Amino acid sequence: MVRETTLGSRVWDVLLIVILVGVASLCILPIWYTLAVSLSEQSAAAAGLVRLWPVGFNLNSYQEIMGDHKFFNSFWISIQRVVLGASLNFVVTVLMAYPLSKNAKDFPMRNVFMWILVFTMLFNGGLIPWYQTVKALGLINSIWALVLGNSVPMFNVILVVNYFRNLPKELEEAALVDGAGPWYMLIRVFIPLAVPVLATVTLFSIVYHWNEFFNGLVLMSKADHYPLQTYIQRLVVIIDANTMNEDQIKRLSELSNQTLNAAKIFIAMIPVLIVYPFLQRFFIHGITLGSVKE
Repeated sequence: MVRETTLGSRVWDVLLIVILVGVASLCILPIWYTLAVSLSEQSAAAAGLVRLWPVGFNLNSYQEIMGDHKFFNSFWISIQRVVLGASLNFVVTVLMAYPLSKNAKDFPMRNVFMWILVFTMLFNGGLIPWYQTVKALGLINSIWALVLGNSVPMFNVILVVNYFRNLPKELEEAALVDGAGPWYMLIRVFIPLAVPVLATVTLFSIVYHWNEFFNGLVLMSKADHYPLQTYIQRLVVIIDANTMNEDQIKRLSELSNQTLNAAKIFIAMIPVLIVYPFLQRFFIHGITLGSVKE
């Protein structure tokens, strides 16, 4: 009986590993294919001959990107957006979650504020009023238009609220007995204990600000102000033979929109692929403990 149980357990483990490898492959294949296209010849990519390996391996697309100042300008705008946006999201999330984690006795208006905030998750003022508001504030073509409009991520706030509510009440009571005030308890007690969920919501903010393109498309009237994902969404290779020398025409003739765009998309994925492994270990723990109550 023990032997049959052990055998069944091993078969299930093998089956689970096969399933997980298959799912992981489905996630990796699009990235690998994009890399293969970016390293292939123009004709092979245009003809759809590229599968899992580059056809006619070359670095022409990446060499062309090195001279594309608009690409690096949009890359820099996205970096600024991520730093400013994620920092603002972190501060606002923590400052909102701490008082909302109290019970109605300590914060009488707590339930009212929670219902108002949850309402904003379900309904909004609409695209045109949102655009008119941003325009009235003079934020069009400004980095702050991309940051301030999403400074209160309610989903993240609720996760952190629930995490704070799950922390032992005895810690707060002991801090109060020792004379600690609200700011001391937040900075020295709650934040250090909430590292898993704070790392999780910070990852959410980083990925959102890096990948979001629609706000840049609507709020930026000049291509020089596009963040990276908006720039990639608007990718066009304009060839003007009258303004190019012979070497430039020859180099562009070796490229195609498909290979060049694939190279830009792959480069755009690299920052998130670098950051994610450092925060991934907090991800499951933070989500699990932040979704128990409320």
